[in-house]
Amino acid sequence: MKRSTIWILTVVMAIALLGLLAMQIMYLEKMVAMRNSQFSEIVMRSLYSVSTMLEQNETKYFLDQDLAEAEQMYTGISQNSFEFSDSHEATIDTTFNSEDPASLRPANRNTLKDLNDTYQHKQEILKQQYLYQKSLLNEVILTILNESSDRPIEERADSATVATYLRSELEFNGLSLPFEFAIVNRTTGIVYKTEGYSPLSQQDVYSQLLFPNDPKSKQNTLNIIFPNKSDYIFSSVKFLVPSLAFTFLLLGVFLYTISVAFKQKKLSEIKNDFINNMTHEFKTPISSISIAAQMLNDDSVRKSPEMLKHVSTVINDETKRLRFQVEKVLQLSLFDRKNATMRLEEEDANASIYNVINTFKLKVEKYGGHINANLDAEDPIIKVDRMHFTNVIFNLLDNAVKYRREDVAPELEVSTVNPDEDHIQITVADNGIGMKREDLKKIFERFYRVSTGDRHDVKGFGLGLAYVHKMIDLFGGSIRAESEFNKGSKFIITLPLYK
Repeated sequence: MKRSTIWILTVVMAIALLGLLAMQIMYLEKMVAMRNSQFSEIVMRSLYSVSTMLEQNETKYFLDQDLAEAEQMYTGISQNSFEFSDSHEATIDTTFNSEDPASLRPANRNTLKDLNDTYQHKQEILKQQYLYQKSLLNEVILTILNESSDRPIEERADSATVATYLRSELEFNGLSLPFEFAIVNRTTGIVYKTEGYSPLSQQDVYSQLLFPNDPKSKQNTLNIIFPNKSDYIFSSVKFLVPSLAFTFLLLGVFLYTISVAFKQKKLSEIKNDFINNMTHEFKTPISSISIAAQMLNDDSVRKSPEMLKHVSTVINDETKRLRFQVEKVLQLSLFDRKNATMRLEEEDANASIYNVINTFKLKVEKYGGHINANLDAEDPIIKVDRMHFTNVIFNLLDNAVKYRREDVAPELEVSTVNPDEDHIQITVADNGIGMKREDLKKIFERFYRVSTGDRHDVKGFGLGLAYVHKMIDLFGGSIRAESEFNKGSKFIITLPLYK
């Protein structure tokens, strides 16, 4: 797949996932806003109902008070009325005699007249009672308007009554949440409050004016807060959380997939370069051996001892070179195993390094340079695989010569010291082209090769330093690099001593 195709797929998928995520977040915000609005509406409706009930309670209080006084006055008037009525009835009974026919008509006229007077009297009493009740109601209304605000708010809105009304109204409207409230006077501040009333911000407080007909200086407000409001709002929209979680998970998987795709693309390109380099590295010694073999078929070459010796030397050198390249390729298999098969044994680091230096000295001197060996470690005994340890030192020296400066003779220095009683430190330094800081972070990665600028004679697979790092790690040690561009590099290996 082309890199451009991967980028197009990445952009399209990113837009789709980000759009989906944005829509979910917008929907979540709208849901939260709607739940907040519903919550506020329920609370304000409940507060208004509580305020109305408190006003009704106050009206009932004054009615009960005035009715009690009126009842006493009405009781006295009724008693006087009934005494007057009883005396009339007694008079009528004494004047009316059914056994006396002569006196029937005059007595009958008197009786009708007395009954009419009694009816009019009672009608007058009822009228007076009605007028009195009407005046009583007017008096109650005037009392409420003029005297109700003089009552202490603690009596008009008792804390226990307010709490009961609030709880009842909130539950009636489907809101069963713990709450805290306070009565606040416009002038003097908080009159009383519940123990947990401590609003974090004014947005958390819901307010309702109590007794709005009171003078402004005496007006009081009922404030209420809900400590668990956020949990309540969240609980109503928490069904959206798994959806968001899965979207983020999908986004993470997508990013990881794209990252892997680019790495695989890069790895594919690196492997192609590796195959090209490997072909070139193998082609040169094979061609040299082939030419030498053809020369051996020539009778004149076979008859000349010097020419025969030269041809055999070429075959031997190119065979060693080919074997070395094959060994490098075989080293690649080590990176795909968790544990490489090694024969760990006791080894003298100073002796092994000295042997490698002696073998490599001719190659350095070929370019007019030399190797300085300062093998000063007093305790050089380590436990390593001899072959792999030798290859590690050889690779570092080979890189030092390979990445030399053209205008300066290569100067290599190999040293060993004991930084402490448990370790040995091996340093391989050179005066080559060095490396930039960004290259130092990647030189131990597989197939990574440092750019050599305009030089094209430096060949390799990008496995040398990765192999060195792998081996040192398997030996239980560590390796780090220090380098300065155009001044040289230094590799420092630390290995545990064999005890």
